[in-house]
Amino acid sequence: MPSVLDSIKVKGMFFKNRFVMPPMQGDHATVEGGVTDKLIKFYEDRSEALGLIIVEHSYVNLHGQLSKRQLGIYDDHLVRGLKELVKRIQPFNTRIVLQLSHAGAKAPSRLGIESVAPSPMESARALSTEEVQMLPYTFGRAAERAMEAGFDGVELHGAHGFLLNQFYSPLTNHRTDEYGGNLNNRIRLPIEIVREVKKKIGTRLLLYRIGSVDLELMGTQIEDSQFFGKALANAGVDILDVSGGTCGAAPKKLAVQEGFFVPQAEAIKAHIDIPVIGVGGVKTPQFANEVIVDGRVDFIAVGRALREDADWAVKAVKYLKAN
Repeated sequence: MPSVLDSIKVKGMFFKNRFVMPPMQGDHATVEGGVTDKLIKFYEDRSEALGLIIVEHSYVNLHGQLSKRQLGIYDDHLVRGLKELVKRIQPFNTRIVLQLSHAGAKAPSRLGIESVAPSPMESARALSTEEVQMLPYTFGRAAERAMEAGFDGVELHGAHGFLLNQFYSPLTNHRTDEYGGNLNNRIRLPIEIVREVKKKIGTRLLLYRIGSVDLELMGTQIEDSQFFGKALANAGVDILDVSGGTCGAAPKKLAVQEGFFVPQAEAIKAHIDIPVIGVGGVKTPQFANEVIVDGRVDFIAVGRALREDADWAVKAVKYLKAN
């Protein structure tokens, strides 16, 4: 079996190793969502020893903004800064993709944003069927901008209780039209967005971050995500990034051991033939290597450890080569 240091090709694209930096909101952008020197430096400082960087969630329209200094991809004027970010990472031979996101009901009213959701919520109004049908176009335009900026691909954010996850989860989707109800209807919008984005990015990579479980009895179960994962692969997703659903990125029920979403990734991997990324509080190079060697996942994401120590991946590579 390969190790975490071994290269891998996906869709003809070469990754020098299996280490991934997952998207982590930094709030280092301008108030308009533009790239800043501080944001570029954050990624540049961590790029040397990674196979893949997934740049933090970037809002695709103004209804989807989560925080005041969140990175944006909603307008053409933002491409220039993103192009500079990509340019600064390319010398490291590290693949870089941009995560596209819509906060949905999580968009805060303090920013003057009208929050929207699949179904009425305390803080958000329900999207009309016509508005839902416009979302593939919105995500597609954002993907086109990412391609213009030079990214190796995009990731669709369908986890952590954001809009696409809100459509998928039975806890938040109570619609009675074709976008709600049974599982096939709840995944309809994400699949439509995948197909539209696929048209816009050509030969470059399409990743999807799936909210694999909600950790609630009436919420998303792993069997749902095995079905959904297969549908995403059939629709053209190249890599599946497996995280939490409405329970969030680090639920207290699970976040007590390294790799707390790796079991979910492994369970979904058994049902699809595209690579999967495992994640969840990974701290040590030993564990990161072990899950690759054991064939449980194809890539392993290291978030907080990299946020706290920009040289984590460099040290991990040196350690594993020496041992």
